Amino acid sequence: MNLLHPARPTTLAALLAASLALSACSSPLLPADDPPPEDVILEPAPFQRLTAPQLRNTLLDLLGPVPRSELQPDENPYLFTTIGAATTPYSELGVGRVEVAITAAADAVFDDPARREALVGCVPTEPGDACVRGFLARFGRRAWRRPLTEPELQRWTWVATDLSAGDPWLGLESAVSGMLQSPHALYRVERGVPDPDDAERHLLTGYEVAARLSYLLWDTTPDEALLDAAEAGELDTADGIETHARRMLADPRARVAMRAFFDQYLDLGRLDHVAPDPEAHPGFTTTLRDAMRTEVHLIVDDVVFRQDADVRQIFATKQTFVNPELAAHYGLPEPDVSAVTFVPTALPADSNRAGILSLGAFLTMNAHPIETSPTLRGKFIMERVLCKLVPPPPGDINLDLTADEGEEPRTLRERLEQHRNDPDCVDCHKIIDPPGFLFEHFDAVGRWRDEDNGYPVDSSGELGGQPLTGTLDLASYLADEQEVGRCMARQLYRHAHGRVETNEDVVALNQIRESFYDSDYRFQELVVALVTHETFRAVAPPVVGGAE
Repeated sequence: MNLLHPARPTTLAALLAASLALSACSSPLLPADDPPPEDVILEPAPFQRLTAPQLRNTLLDLLGPVPRSELQPDENPYLFTTIGAATTPYSELGVGRVEVAITAAADAVFDDPARREALVGCVPTEPGDACVRGFLARFGRRAWRRPLTEPELQRWTWVATDLSAGDPWLGLESAVSGMLQSPHALYRVERGVPDPDDAERHLLTGYEVAARLSYLLWDTTPDEALLDAAEAGELDTADGIETHARRMLADPRARVAMRAFFDQYLDLGRLDHVAPDPEAHPGFTTTLRDAMRTEVHLIVDDVVFRQDADVRQIFATKQTFVNPELAAHYGLPEPDVSAVTFVPTALPADSNRAGILSLGAFLTMNAHPIETSPTLRGKFIMERVLCKLVPPPPGDINLDLTADEGEEPRTLRERLEQHRNDPDCVDCHKIIDPPGFLFEHFDAVGRWRDEDNGYPVDSSGELGGQPLTGTLDLASYLADEQEVGRCMARQLYRHAHGRVETNEDVVALNQIRESFYDSDYRFQELVVALVTHETFRAVAPPVVGGAE
């Protein structure tokens, strides 16, 4: 069954154009000569397909355990796959993979008499009978995240009848497979309905809000309770949305979905591709790399959900979680547990580690195979933590920092000075190198060191014009820095809306941020502020010529 390729009202070219308006080495939300609007301005909703994890989770929730099939890889422009899902349609190969995955999933259910009866809830006696029709109405509501219209229900009942070859189960399998391959299932359609009081905006229906909430907070299709709330009109107001958002945040699925957000915000996917030199860094293993990622997940979960604390503490906490291999890597006492068990551990008071930026994942994925990279580490701070853009170096710049033959070996810090003395490099390196130098006591895989190339390490630097020395100073700085909260709010806004913010979003973003600040930077409260804001439940009318 072929899938449609809908037109896209938001294009990658438009997003790139927006980014080019930003300044070279650091950027505020708006160009300096572009005054912000005075009131909230709504944007059309992008036409997003489900990401690969969202589609897999949806199939699991609708059908139960099914075979895992290869899907079109997600792209993550501006860090987030939700933006990629709004700017890249299914390729021809991707369409084929979806068809194979959904067909295999339907086969797995309908080839098992017990599973298909549990799914359908009745036993059809003939194709298209009341059992078939009733199931398709119920299943369609979950799969399409809204009730089917009468013509739609008639059409799919006809499909279940016409393709049955006399076997009602075969007909139902065909209908289920077809409904799941429909654009109504694979794409998030958010057109809204005209606001009777304002011709310049559309109000999202309760079902559209339910889908937005569910794919943001759970990364899957809405449950029956959320669809019932949509039907009852409970998602038509900010208060109703807040009630259900808090219910959803208390569900374990929210922890998994928010972990996925932080994975992308912190760019943890790059950890999969690190390859430290085995001679320079013996003992680095794939299991150690995986433990580093798990450590970050557990710290974020602890601060965001267990403590419900100021989320900036992820950059300053002295509490971490280690297994025996990771503890040995840090020089901590090894816990008497299995290799796959992580235990909460308080870093020693005299430890120079504090927060996730002093731990293995960040330090390893922002280094070279043999040596550290103050430039990569400083760039991460500026771009990921503070939302300041840093452009790539000019194409003709010599990036070789090795010492000349016969020259006395120097520290990496000294070798980087040649770039800070180059007029083509100085503007950016004077911004990204100083915070990167704060990590120089940690080698390319995050082990502590006192010397670089036989010379004492100098970990002094600065950030935001403030002189700092080492990671403890940085942790204290970030724990109280408002820009950390501003950046995190911006990144969540991008992730939730599937697009990069524009000048029209500045008032909405500032209002959401104010609620975040007032909550003492508790991340769950940032989520609630975002989903209860009018930009989450209202959009500009669809672009003429876009997806209607």
